[in-house]
Amino acid sequence: MSRTAVIVFAGVVALFVVSWMVKAMVLADVSETNIVDAFMVTVAAFLTLAIYSFLYKDNPYYKFAEHLFVGVSAAFWMVQGFWTTIVGNLLPRLSEGLATWFQQPYQGGGYDLGVFVFPYSIMYWIPVILGSLLLMRLSPQGGWLSRWPLALIVGTTAGLNFVRYLRSDFIVQVAATFVPLFGRDPHPWQGFGHFFSNLDLSASGQFVALLSNWVIFIGVFCGLIYFFFSKEHTGAFGKASRVGIWILMITFGASFGYTVMGRISLLVGRLTFLFRDWLGLIS
Repeated sequence: MSRTAVIVFAGVVALFVVSWMVKAMVLADVSETNIVDAFMVTVAAFLTLAIYSFLYKDNPYYKFAEHLFVGVSAAFWMVQGFWTTIVGNLLPRLSEGLATWFQQPYQGGGYDLGVFVFPYSIMYWIPVILGSLLLMRLSPQGGWLSRWPLALIVGTTAGLNFVRYLRSDFIVQVAATFVPLFGRDPHPWQGFGHFFSNLDLSASGQFVALLSNWVIFIGVFCGLIYFFFSKEHTGAFGKASRVGIWILMITFGASFGYTVMGRISLLVGRLTFLFRDWLGLIS
């Protein structure tokens, strides 16, 4: 470690201690609880600043905060998975003794086949064996055994989700483009005379509803023309294709803007924490 790095580290530690003490004194009274609260707020603030230090350049403080976040997250989800999946879902179905040991209600039983009762626990040993085979990935000699349960997991997940994604991401999207080009409930079409004599420019009026339906129709139609490569994009066909390009760019831009707004909300939340909870500059 260079001399400059040592000086910077000492300065960060000193700034942390000063911030901790000042935050503890700002609280109502300097008690043990307030000291702990001030310490936790200060740690959270310095970890936030360590993450944002990457905007300057990659540095050891950012790497420390990144590795700490990944490690704590992995440990948290591992503990959650153990208590919810293994203890809460698996063990009560395998053994009554284990269910009693972990203070969980026993969920045993079996299928009555007339001649004998087929216990449920036998079926649950199958995922236990497959899950154990996944851990063989850690073995240099038995790593190939982990491919079988992994292939089963990927194939089963793909098969179960295929219909759901086909329905939500394809059929529903296609059905949403089948919109009436003229009136629909609550504004049924009653002719041009009725339309112009009762023209309503509000967001809930018939004019806006018709306009939005025509935009959807023209946008989908021109977007499909852009992806039709069996005919040269010239003349009216080419103009419709260029309109399709604009529709696609607007769609991608709106989607990207929505994503950016979501990230900006996270930034606002962290800045609010720094200036309100840590520095106390805003109320």
